[in-house]
Amino acid sequence: MAAMAAGDEHAASDVLRGLARHLNCLNEDNKSTRKRAIEFIKRETVDKGLSSSVLQEVFTALLKPLLKCLSDPMERCRETAISTLTEFIRCVPNPEESLPYLMPCLAQRLGEKEILEPAEELRLSAVEMLTLTLEVCGKHLAPYLNEMINILQRTIVDPFPDVKRESCKCTVNLAKCLPEHFHMQAESLVPPLMQTIAHQHSRVRVSVIEATGAVIQHGTGKNVDDVLSHLAQRLFDDSPQVRRSVTVVVGYWLLHLRDRYSYFHKLIPLLLSSITDEIPEIRLLAADLWKQVGAQWEKENEEDIKDKMDFLLSPPAFYPTGVERPGLGCRELVVRNLGRLVPAITNDVTDWLVPTRVRTSQLLAVLLLHSEEHSVQHMQPLLATLYHACTDAENDVVSNCLAAAKLLGTFVPPDVFLKLLLDHVASPYSPSHPWAPLMVLAAVLAGCPGPVLKPHLQDIVNTLAQPDVCQEYQQVMYLEQLLACVDVLLCQCESDCGPVSLQLLQVLLTVQSLSTEPSLSQKALESVELLCKVQGLASVMELYRQHMGQLLDWLSASVNNWSSYSPQRLQLHIIVTQSGPVIGEFVSELMSLLHVCLQPDRDPEMRMSVFTMIAKLLLDATKTLDSQGRFQAEAERFLCDVLLSNLVWRAGRTAAAVRTAALSCLLALLHGGAITPGQLLCVEQRMSPLLLTALDEDSQTARLMACRSVSTMLKLIGGSLHPEALNKIYPELLKHLDDSSEEVRGVALEALGLWLSGLTSDYSPQLYALHLQLLFQQLLLHLDDPDASVQRRVLEILKKGSCVHPAVLQSEVETVRDKHRSPLYCDQLLQHISSLERDHSRASSMMWGCN
Repeated sequence: MAAMAAGDEHAASDVLRGLARHLNCLNEDNKSTRKRAIEFIKRETVDKGLSSSVLQEVFTALLKPLLKCLSDPMERCRETAISTLTEFIRCVPNPEESLPYLMPCLAQRLGEKEILEPAEELRLSAVEMLTLTLEVCGKHLAPYLNEMINILQRTIVDPFPDVKRESCKCTVNLAKCLPEHFHMQAESLVPPLMQTIAHQHSRVRVSVIEATGAVIQHGTGKNVDDVLSHLAQRLFDDSPQVRRSVTVVVGYWLLHLRDRYSYFHKLIPLLLSSITDEIPEIRLLAADLWKQVGAQWEKENEEDIKDKMDFLLSPPAFYPTGVERPGLGCRELVVRNLGRLVPAITNDVTDWLVPTRVRTSQLLAVLLLHSEEHSVQHMQPLLATLYHACTDAENDVVSNCLAAAKLLGTFVPPDVFLKLLLDHVASPYSPSHPWAPLMVLAAVLAGCPGPVLKPHLQDIVNTLAQPDVCQEYQQVMYLEQLLACVDVLLCQCESDCGPVSLQLLQVLLTVQSLSTEPSLSQKALESVELLCKVQGLASVMELYRQHMGQLLDWLSASVNNWSSYSPQRLQLHIIVTQSGPVIGEFVSELMSLLHVCLQPDRDPEMRMSVFTMIAKLLLDATKTLDSQGRFQAEAERFLCDVLLSNLVWRAGRTAAAVRTAALSCLLALLHGGAITPGQLLCVEQRMSPLLLTALDEDSQTARLMACRSVSTMLKLIGGSLHPEALNKIYPELLKHLDDSSEEVRGVALEALGLWLSGLTSDYSPQLYALHLQLLFQQLLLHLDDPDASVQRRVLEILKKGSCVHPAVLQSEVETVRDKHRSPLYCDQLLQHISSLERDHSRASSMMWGCN
């Protein structure tokens, strides 16, 4: 050994003698000379393959000159010096002997406020040399901890990204290598790390996160709060590698941080957030770490949770299918920290950044899955949080929070959540978003099993059917959520919904009546069909037959207060439209309701809409109002007390519009066959004056319907009318042969034809010759009408008149014949009258001959 040592010493001396001249050249002014000298030194030492003991002797002699070269003005010289020093440190057996000179030099070059080394690559090489020194010297670096910390404080924030990464690597090694000393200085590295944690390069961010994990793990533990917010932001990083690093660091802290129990409530949300990461690998990693944390906590607190471990291992009834139940330790960790976590969730779910709100909403669902029935004591803040989240513009936030609400329904007893939720539904906390409690209620009910929900069904439906709940708001979103609540009840409880079928139908009717969206109305109708299905009813009509009496009573209770804004009139429309022939079974109750709401002193717009609705029913009376033949018993009263009272003239455009609506209803009544001629004859004296007055309405539509009503009346009872009643009708019809509307003129002509056709033997032509003369005179005037079709129709009517009193007509025709622009029609009339007279004479002769 001694010989070998002596040989090594001799070899080292030979090397140093060969380098003596070149060592002197390192001090030359000529940079090329210095460059050649240092390159020669490198070739003859570390590149030569000398033994480690020889290199140790040479290194000791060359250390100071080489360190001096680190300040050489020439970059190539500094580069060669760094690489030479690095190789010496890697190869010599006792590199720690160089520390008294190496560390102060590096601290001067790298640890000052001003960067002395301008070249980025050389700064990187110097930090890599420092990392190597730490690896090979280990605990020998303890006296130089200050220098190491000073260097790292500067290099972590170095402008060159690779220097930052190498500095973070060095930091991790330093923390692990000198834990008993590092904790005293660790705090000073936190600011530069946090300054760099948001660097634009993802690899730098990963390195900083790993370094932060080591600094906190091996530090005093007082800086956890300083780094948590920064780590939380990195959970939203676009780079999966960055998010994975945060997951690993937080999981490691939860397992190994000395004071971790004090920070559980802050660290748990970070790790659980990764359980919902979009990358499967990160989700699996987070889940595995979380299981380890829970298992470790179980082991550490075995005595505390012994009873639970023995008796509470089986999952609750109706546990969500397809979901793995977290371990007891994981659940207990969440339950014991939930009081601190809920306020943080409430705060973050309103954050201005969308990713934060999305992650927070995901975390809420994870926490509720862990807390199970223990979330009962936090229901108030949880519901307030869910209400707010449901109004978020981001769909992901809404869907995540609804998933969380569904878990509340699964684990929390209904008597607990309904006590709060139903109050909030009846009195929404936000006037601008009154549908939020309904949305949450629908989600909670969806998570609640049907058998558990059944005893509370009546209370839920009674709340939904309250007028202040189902009729107060017309927003589409509100109605959608109201409908969603009904659908959930039907799906969850099915046949158990029978006892509350009426109230559910009332809610569905309200949704249909208030909806301005056809798609929503269609969905509500589908829900009505589902209500039938769960009760085993064959059709919607069967459902209405079951509840029609109650529905009409329901509407009658408020009929005295109806206005154009009342939803009840719209509900009535839906009921009578969808019930089809079933309404005919309850026509008496319906008529009682209509008698009240259609009185002339009630809201005009409301009356117009109801008249329009009734008119549609009357047009198809045999399939609606008169499906059971019961309407005729009500028809006369309805006509007199409702329709005719609304035809009385009143000033104003609104009153005129009401009369038009009433006329449409009257016309439908006459056309639909829902009133008999006998009933019509009984009210003719009251009806005719109002109809004839209506012929002079300003509205063309009103005149047209009045004229059609007169025409229909003549068709039904014209032959039964008293001559005096008939003589009051034709003058009014004659006036409207000059109406501005061609349609009105046509109907008036039709009515005059029916008037003449309806004359019976009770109408004496001789006694009422003057009336007939006036009628013929006016009709002959229109035989010259510019419209040829009118001329032809007038001719046909006059031919009918020739059968009534041919002499009067002949006299009038002969009087005006020469005055007509085209006497052709007059000649035809005269020929027609002559033909009638010949037929009459022939008939008389035959009769005398027989005698």
